[in-house]
This record gives sequence, structure tokens and C-alpha cells, in this order.
Amino acid sequence: MRAQGRHDPELREVLPAFVGLGLCVVGAVLLLAWFHRALGFAGLVLGVLVLTVVGAVIRVLRRPVVRRRGGRYTPAEIAVLDDRALKLATARILRRDGWQVTDVSMRDRPRLYARDARGRRLDVAFRPVAAAAEEENAPAPTLRWAAVRDGTERVIRVVIHPGTLSPADLRRASHPGAVQLVDGRRLRRWANGATLEQLGLL
Repeated sequence: MRAQGRHDPELREVLPAFVGLGLCVVGAVLLLAWFHRALGFAGLVLGVLVLTVVGAVIRVLRRPVVRRRGGRYTPAEIAVLDDRALKLATARILRRDGWQVTDVSMRDRPRLYARDARGRRLDVAFRPVAAAAEEENAPAPTLRWAAVRDGTERVIRVVIHPGTLSPADLRRASHPGAVQLVDGRRLRRWANGATLEQLGLL
């Protein structure tokens, strides 16, 4: 189930959120009780107002975090991602579009496996961010097309390259059944809300 992206979250993945929520509720109740004990009914009203203002401020401050967790990134946010953050952002973007995602990375080779409700499967590999940054001022190199084989042709292979692609790469990607490429321009559009279909990859 993990290999197919159909496993549920594990306890260690959701426990911090539950603990944080519990602490917030207990803290709010204790604060209201303290205000009520110190100032009576007026203190209770004041405590509610304080909690409302604090909640509004936290919501405004967390809006970019919530947006990124929902799979939407601005071009400026995409530009500063390292390899690990790019893999996390890609997983979030895929989940935003309805894909079930599994991290199948091996050591220093980040990879994602994704499956959607229509049975389509993606094998997503990444070009290192540092290598892409070094190549921005040089002629675009040709990528090494080392796709991981899993014994089936039904898997759509995608290489995410945050830099600029060479003309040779673009020609090779235009052939039917070739590895699909997401360069920096496509990545920014995808992160901003476009789907893989709108990018012409599916």
C-alpha cells in the first residue's frame, strides 16, 4: 500500500498536531478561568476578546504557511527551495491536484511515486537545485535520462529541473512516451495552481 501511495498517515505523523491542538484548548480554557476569577464576568468578556485578537493575528501570520501546505507557492518561494524543500513542495502540489504521494527516495536520490483516482501513476525524479543554479549562467546542459524502471510502461516518468532545459532535452521530451520534463518556468506555473494537464504533461 505504501508503494502505491494508498497508506494512511501514521501515528507519529499526526501526534504532534493532536498534542498542539490539545495544548491550545487547555491553555485557552485556563486563561478564561483566570480572567473570570480575577475580574468576574468582565474578565471573561475580556478573555474572549483577547483570544479572538490573538487568533486573528495567528491566522494572518499563518496564511502563507497554510497556502504552502495546500500546495500553492509563489515564484519567489519556489526560487529559494533546496532539494529537500523542492521534493516536499512537489508532494504537496501533487496532493493538491488529487494524487496520492509516496516518498520512495533512496539516499541522495530524491524520488516520489504518485497515483491518482484514475489509476495513472507518476515516477517523479529531481535535478539537484544546486546544479541547476550553477547552470543558469552557462549554456543549458543535456540531462542524464536515467529513469528508474519498474517493469511497466504505464508509469509516467517526470523529471523536475528547476533551471533551464537544453534544446536537446526539449526535443527528446517531445517524442511520444518520453520522459516528461518540468523546467523552472513550468514549475512556477504548476506551483501557482496550474495542473499537469494544463502544462501539457498528461
